Amino acid sequence: MTAAERDEHRDEHRAPDRDASRPDSNVVPLGRDAPAEGAAASRPGGGRGRRRPTAAADKRATVTLKDVATAVGVSQSAASMALADHPRISEATKEAVRAASAKLGYVPNSAGRALRAGRSTSIAVVVPQTGQHVFGHPYFMHLLVGVTAEANARDAALVVSTNPDESHGVAAYERVLRSQAAAGAIVASASISDPNVNRMVDAALPVVLVGRFVHLPHAASVGIDEVAGAAAIARHLVQDHGLTRIAHISGPLNHQTAVDRYEGFRTALAESGRQCTHTLAVGDFSEESGMLAARQVLDSMSDVQAIFAANDEMAYGAMLEIRSRGLRIPEDIALAGYDDFGVSRLTTPGITTIHVPAEALGRQAAAILFDLVDGTTPDPVHTVLPFELVIRESCGSHTA
Repeated sequence: MTAAERDEHRDEHRAPDRDASRPDSNVVPLGRDAPAEGAAASRPGGGRGRRRPTAAADKRATVTLKDVATAVGVSQSAASMALADHPRISEATKEAVRAASAKLGYVPNSAGRALRAGRSTSIAVVVPQTGQHVFGHPYFMHLLVGVTAEANARDAALVVSTNPDESHGVAAYERVLRSQAAAGAIVASASISDPNVNRMVDAALPVVLVGRFVHLPHAASVGIDEVAGAAAIARHLVQDHGLTRIAHISGPLNHQTAVDRYEGFRTALAESGRQCTHTLAVGDFSEESGMLAARQVLDSMSDVQAIFAANDEMAYGAMLEIRSRGLRIPEDIALAGYDDFGVSRLTTPGITTIHVPAEALGRQAAAILFDLVDGTTPDPVHTVLPFELVIRESCGSHTA
């Protein structure tokens, strides 16, 4: 018996209630209270005489691939491959999955079927922005370059779905979920408390998350170790330059990336073995917020020796504020950033930072998404790419 046959055999004989013991069964689905039907009922463009969907239609709209897999007693990937008529799955399992799909009223994603059949279709990148600074950040341009490169290699188009402001946060998700135009979706820069991420993961649509989502261990994700990256910056300031009074300018603390970078910074200070003091100012990843946060720091911590900003845009804003007060970098105040997307190389002095491989993250996220659509990734994939500490002159002299 081949490995593939063993996997399928295991799926076929799995108890129907097995999913209740999976790790995600302990996760509280934050968005499950929000009715998906409400958004569909208020769809723009509804003309006079349009009939309200029947109860049966509403039921079909809520059935997911996970429901079908649970009913048959196989894994979600096995159910997906069965519906795709994959040769790895036996005819008996295929028939059982088809019967369960018909009974439950499951409607497969048409774009996913087209992509599996080798026909050109689309994947989506969902950016639930909470302000212009989020979508306009260079990070997303690099991420999209990577996603686009992988999509082009697969002859698939790319759809970017976003929303105008925080009050319309659901729009970016609904546009993808309701249209069924995309075979799968990559979600970038969602806040920790965004319930729509849960809805995307629990839907039949294959989804890959960019970043760390601790409450969704069953979802595929791609990211870097943000805690370790920020700790590397803190150790550089303390151990290499002997600086112990350090301010941190964080991103919005409802985003896991900002939380992880602050945690890494604090942990490294605590473990340094030196008497370190720090203060926190919260920004929003924009240059202007970095300037305002640096102003807050300089007004409240007159003897601050270094400022570590959670991205290079805010570090540049801090640089402008520091210089506006006649202070020098690094002679009076050392400065460090995070990301390395361009601005840190163009300033004088150059800004010490962490290089985030955003383009590689986009490529990897897209590659995993295509595997999910194909049904060739049976288990959650959590990929962590390496980062690099890039030392420049903004923290002081250093050895090569």
